Amino acid sequence: MKHRVGFNRLSRSAAHRLSLHRNMATSLFRYERITTTKAKALAVRRTAEKMITRAKVDSVHNRRTIAKDIKDKEVLAKLFTEIGPRFVSRPGGYTRILKLGRRKGDAAEMVILELVEKKQEEKKPAKAKKAKAVKEDKKANEVKKAEAPKAEADAAPVPAEEEKKEAAPAAE
Repeated sequence: MKHRVGFNRLSRSAAHRLSLHRNMATSLFRYERITTTKAKALAVRRTAEKMITRAKVDSVHNRRTIAKDIKDKEVLAKLFTEIGPRFVSRPGGYTRILKLGRRKGDAAEMVILELVEKKQEEKKPAKAKKAKAVKEDKKANEVKKAEAPKAEADAAPVPAEEEKKEAAPAAE
């Protein structure tokens, strides 16, 4: 009987399961979105949400506690500087699971595990500025192209006239 079993063992030994949780949580924080099976996503979600709750308060104790599981220093820094502050006002539910369907090989149910709030505020202005710059460049190029034939038409008679003037005094 499986009464009051607190977690899914995922058919792995304790060490393998711990390693799986650590690696998948690290990947989730690095890419902010991972594709995995439903069972693994549900198991890793618990681990990741506990880490985010700790990361909301940046203290030496919390950093060391999470550093036991997340070995990558860049991801650890990102968790405390970007991800944790993003969720300060949220009391829980930092991740979402989106269903993708069944995997072709073994029909395992596949899902996307992602962080709920994405940092879109910084990306939009940068893209908008680039888009405006590109539009302005295109307009400037169109204006230059339109002016170029006119300039060539104006520039072509001038040398011919100068040649005629120079040839006329030589004839006299």
